[in-house]
Amino acid sequence: VGFPGPFLSSYGSSCYFYLLYNMLSRVSQFVARKAIFQPVFRPVGVALFQFSTDVVPGYGKGKTSTGIVGLPYDPNAVSNVIVQYQALLDRMAASDLPETAQYRVDVEKIARYRIKIAMENPEDPDMVEDLCQCGQVEELVEQAKDEMEVLDMYLKERLWEQINDSDVDIEYNPDPSMDHEGMEGEEEESK
Repeated sequence: VGFPGPFLSSYGSSCYFYLLYNMLSRVSQFVARKAIFQPVFRPVGVALFQFSTDVVPGYGKGKTSTGIVGLPYDPNAVSNVIVQYQALLDRMAASDLPETAQYRVDVEKIARYRIKIAMENPEDPDMVEDLCQCGQVEELVEQAKDEMEVLDMYLKERLWEQINDSDVDIEYNPDPSMDHEGMEGEEEESK
């Protein structure tokens, strides 16, 4: 079976479908991997298409790089997502952060959702990325590590506590032209 044009006919049908595959969006690629690239059989048992099950470079198990400078590829990123977000949940549970604090509620929802998605798709990092919609799985791990740093700061500063308004002077509608702080040094230099 040949295809029009000298390029496509010289490389055969597998090249043609590989080129089409590379033009598809990530979601379309997932559907294509599940539906098109698996051999399709007629009821009489004759294959319509014959594709190899080779690893496609750059996708799924063929991924060797994140394409992001400073963020290396991690073959265990999906399991690391589970570990990092579980550590975040454990840290919050061991702290005195109230369960009703909005920060805790939001972080727990995100962490539990990402853990659930990673546990449902342990061998499919592309599906985890598509369902989380927050970058590559390696980025999800980094986000969990960053959130742990924010949580530590949040706990250290006890940011969930209300500030007593009587102890704080709040200046409403400040006029920056009336602010004379730092003006002394400038006046001395101009003399």
